[in-house]
Amino acid sequence: MVLTLKVISCAINYNDGILKEEGLREAQKKNRLIKLPSLIEYFGYCLSCGSHFAGPVFEMKDYLDCTESKGIWSPSEKGLSPSPFGAAVRALLQAAFCMALYLYLVPQFPLTRFTEPIYQEWGFWKRLSYQYMSGFTARWKYYFIWSISEASIILSGLGFSGWTDSSPPKPKWDRAKNVDILGVEFAKSAVQLPLVWNIQVSTWLRHYVYERLVKPGKKAGFFQLLATQTVSAVWHGLYPGYIIFFVQSALMIAGSRVIYRWQQSVPQGMDVVKNILVFLNFAYTVLVLNYSCVGFIVLSLRETLASYGSVYYIGTVLPFALILLGKIIKPARPVKKFRKEE
Repeated sequence: MVLTLKVISCAINYNDGILKEEGLREAQKKNRLIKLPSLIEYFGYCLSCGSHFAGPVFEMKDYLDCTESKGIWSPSEKGLSPSPFGAAVRALLQAAFCMALYLYLVPQFPLTRFTEPIYQEWGFWKRLSYQYMSGFTARWKYYFIWSISEASIILSGLGFSGWTDSSPPKPKWDRAKNVDILGVEFAKSAVQLPLVWNIQVSTWLRHYVYERLVKPGKKAGFFQLLATQTVSAVWHGLYPGYIIFFVQSALMIAGSRVIYRWQQSVPQGMDVVKNILVFLNFAYTVLVLNYSCVGFIVLSLRETLASYGSVYYIGTVLPFALILLGKIIKPARPVKKFRKEE
């Protein structure tokens, strides 16, 4: 899966290197390849063992700069080579904690329960709570593998992303960061989730799919969002659970945007109303995310529909209702202030 992203990005970046720089976006200018990489460089990039199976995906330009000690990897007065060991140990400790918690939780919340008779005997709120705990449990498996991958990329040196502005400057190691655990579990909005979950793949999708579907001078809309999520679903695999989850995620983000627009339109002095909308967006995100992710983890159509149907498809109905309400209850536009010229 990661190899697919690397091959596509490498080809697109080489094509961007042929185009004129004037019409390119900042990400295209940064990652474009002016020169065709050699076979050794290409295979080294594609088969980099630290990220080959679980990511994170990174750019060919960064790989070449790292191996050739260019850019931020070039020797400077701030230090010849920052030590990666502290950051790597932190990532390994995080991985150990994630795996321990996953192994503790997974026997208590098996995915097979969605099709068991006892699950159907539970009330609505207990079934909804079980969906939350199933999604919460499954996420720690991904936190573990991404933490291990982060540690390996940090140890290779490729995880280095520059220096802080503090005195003395400290090295930053977030190039290989693929998840912000607290950011996922306490996301205030579904719009924030691509920024904190599978971060590097989300960045790849934004640069190579989402932004390239937007015509110059136009704004991105629901079509670009749905198309991007569909590409992500096909990339993950042609399982019904994946397709349903990523379509659901597009609806989830669109619904969250409606709440956010309402929140931003609240006049000053009405902090209580704004805080209520912030909480509603958080609760909406938690509910719909954990409802939707069941499809991602069970994959089969039967178990996915059984799970969704057991809570009356609330995580599908709610985003649709918000999108329709957003068409009816449109937030007030901010008042523009004009300065009079004398």
